[in-house]
Amino acid sequence: MKTSTLVLLIILGGILLLGGCACSGYNGLVKQDEGVKNAWNKVQSDYQRRADLIPNLVNTVKGEANFEQTTLQNVIAARASATQIKVDAKDLTPEKLQQFQAAQGQLSQALGRLLAVSENYPNLRANDAFRGLQAQLEGTENRIKVARNDFNDAVQSYNVKVRSFPMNIFAGMFGFQQKEGFKAEAGSEKAPEVKF
Repeated sequence: MKTSTLVLLIILGGILLLGGCACSGYNGLVKQDEGVKNAWNKVQSDYQRRADLIPNLVNTVKGEANFEQTTLQNVIAARASATQIKVDAKDLTPEKLQQFQAAQGQLSQALGRLLAVSENYPNLRANDAFRGLQAQLEGTENRIKVARNDFNDAVQSYNVKVRSFPMNIFAGMFGFQQKEGFKAEAGSEKAPEVKF
């Protein structure tokens, strides 16, 4: 066999090997990117579940004639704000994620105030519908926490792959960029103060 033929076969083999790695790497990045999008959809689904429960909770609380109207109005306004901010899984920029998280945080605070104030109303606390909705909201908050953690895990796995050598070369070539996950809200390191 001629030396030039051997060199050509080695070069051709190298190109095929590199092409196979690129295809495999690209497919792996696509799979992880879709995993991040799926995890984000689950986060949004759980937030939507919470938003759907709020009108029932508000209507139940309205039945208590002496209940603080400003607390209910704050919950309604926070829900409206939180449901207006939509973030597409294909466009998870840090700024949009922060806006989404801020709106959801305002809703969480309003709900927390509603539940804290409700302790002063024994008739409301005794209401089976209120207790049932309160339990559903607590369960939904737990689901949201789990979904956010799963999303952060998917983002971390994706980011590790995007940043690892030699995948970072292929990621840059194919337009795969690092993604942002959820972070703790500002001031969350301080315990909330509940006043009656």
